[in-house]
Parts: sequence; structure tokens; C-alpha cells
Amino acid sequence: MTRPSHALIDLDALRDNYRLADRLSRAGDPGAHTLPVVKANAYGHGAVAVAKALEPLAPALAVASCDEALALREAGIDRPLVLLEGIFSGDEIALCAARDFWPMLGDPSQIDWVLASRPTAPLTVWLKVDTGMHRLGIAPDTVAEQSRRLRASGHVRDAIVAATHFASADELDNPFTTTQIRRLREVAGGLPLSMANSPALLAWPEARARWNRPGFMLYGSSPFETAHPDADQLQAVMTFASRIMALRQLAPGEAVGYGETWRAARPSLIATVPVGYGDGYPRHAANGTPVLVNGRRASLAGRVSMDLITLDVTDCGPVALGDPVELWGKGLSVNEVARHAGTSPYELLTRMPARLRRLYQG
Repeated sequence: MTRPSHALIDLDALRDNYRLADRLSRAGDPGAHTLPVVKANAYGHGAVAVAKALEPLAPALAVASCDEALALREAGIDRPLVLLEGIFSGDEIALCAARDFWPMLGDPSQIDWVLASRPTAPLTVWLKVDTGMHRLGIAPDTVAEQSRRLRASGHVRDAIVAATHFASADELDNPFTTTQIRRLREVAGGLPLSMANSPALLAWPEARARWNRPGFMLYGSSPFETAHPDADQLQAVMTFASRIMALRQLAPGEAVGYGETWRAARPSLIATVPVGYGDGYPRHAANGTPVLVNGRRASLAGRVSMDLITLDVTDCGPVALGDPVELWGKGLSVNEVARHAGTSPYELLTRMPARLRRLYQG
């Protein structure tokens, strides 16, 4: 019998979330494209399985780098792959030409590498424009000249996409997103645009353009702190689950776990579950973090260790060895767990380790 901790990945929910994203993409432009982002091992869900599920629906997929793109090619993924971080040396240009990778060029050095190259076939490239986030991207006032240089080189196809990334699209009352949209539109010069990430696709219709790049929303969580009519339709794709392996009664005043950070204030029933930060459960989850046992709320009791957690199940009704535990998923939002751990749901999902078994359905 295997250790019961696992992540159950619902590929039907993934496809439904993609279809919602695609409907939003096409709401203002029937010819718009929806580019699913499967970087960072598909936000912890398993890049190969996710890419295979989405490939029949999507015109292309997006990853961070050539390394991630090669892993998908070796697994049989044929769609074009956009490299969101572009290239890290001129040597990667030949690989892009040979394997149909589309680099997003976000620094003048990357453009210079393309201009100095001799690719075996013209590249499809995107230009990343810095509209105010100030991580990557060329200066807005250089877009026209850089796109002219690329086209004149003969090394790229004419269909250059001008892209940008939003700093605050998850903040629904922050006007900086509108500023970034305006800045890109002012300098695009007729180039097709790509702006909308998940929060922008959901909540900023003016950010939807020819190419839209949903990532986090595909995996079923809202990027917002408050309710939103479209985000609330998303279905959780990952259910992080385990089972109870031990039960014990604690008397008032007795402690559990490293550092004795939790003490029983009353006679308490404590369940031990074989899951910990070695499996991706956040070490900094606080006492009281919700966990579902038999579908009812229990609470974390004591410090998270590498392989085990302990739960206060005193108020959960009858509890037995082997009863199911949901750490997050369809019954308990990863967003809520992240708040108790003082972190982001993006981090919790993308840091899921290889040790944790992933089971796929749908």
C-alpha cells in the first residue's frame, strides 16, 4: 500500500477553465487567440499532462524558457511554444528555428542576437514592451525602430506581436493597469497585441487583445481577493489530499508538534496525516489553518513538519483511521490556505514537489 498523500488533477475542469478564458478572449474580437501558460510545471499540475489536455484546444502554449519547451517537445507536444523569458544566449536561436519556439524578446541584447544570427528558417518573435513594470521589456519609444530592424533583417516573420505584462491587474481599483494599456496601444503601430494575463482577462475587458495569456485562472483559482462574477465560475483543478494515519486523545495543557506551538485548551482529539512541507504543504501555515476531514472543517494543530501534520478533529464528528483529508481543492480554496500561511496561492501551487504523486482524471 502506498503513502496516501497525492494531488488529484481534474483535466475536465482544466478544459472548462480554458473554455471560459477563450470565451472572454473572443468577447471583443472573434479572431482573438487564447494562449495557455504552462510554465513552472503547469503551475505545479504537471506540464506534460496539462499540455496534452489543452493542445487540441489551443493555437499555441506558453512556457518560460527553452528548457521547458524542449521537455514538451520530447513528450510529443507539437503546437508552437512561446518563450515568455525569451532566449538566454544567441545559441538558442537555432533551436527556436528548428523546434518552432517563439521567443518573446524583452531586452535589446536578445534583439541583437537575433539580428546577428543566421537561422535556418525565419523566426516568429514577440516584442515585450516595458509599460511600467520595469522587469523586462524594451522602452516604449523604441518599439517602431526595433520592429523595423527585425523585419529588415529577414530573420523573422512579419507577424511580430507587441506584448506587455501588468503589475497590478489583480487590484481591481488600481488605475495603473489602464495606464499600461494606453502606453502599449500608443506605441504598437499596428502590431498585434498581447496584454491580458489571468486577472486582466477576467476583469479588464480593454486589456483583451489579439493574443491573451491566461495562466493561474486555468488551474481554477481566482486571482482576486474579493468575489468576481467570472472568476467565481472557475473550477479547482488540483485536489491535494491524504488520509488519517493515527489518532490520539490529548488532555488539557498537552502540546503537539515541534516547539510545542499548540496546546490543548480542552480534551482534544488529534489526527496525524502523512503530509508535510516535503509534499508541498506550506511550513508556515498557522495553527487554525482549515483542513477538511470527511468534508468537515478541522484545523491545523502544531507546526508543519517535513512529512506530517497534526489536526484538531475534536468537532468533526466520528473520525477513524483512513478517513479522507483535503488540504485544498474543490471543497477548500487554495487561496484560503495561502492566507493562513502568509503567502500567495501562486506560490503554493508552483512549489508542489516531484515527490507528491499526481493522479489524473478526465
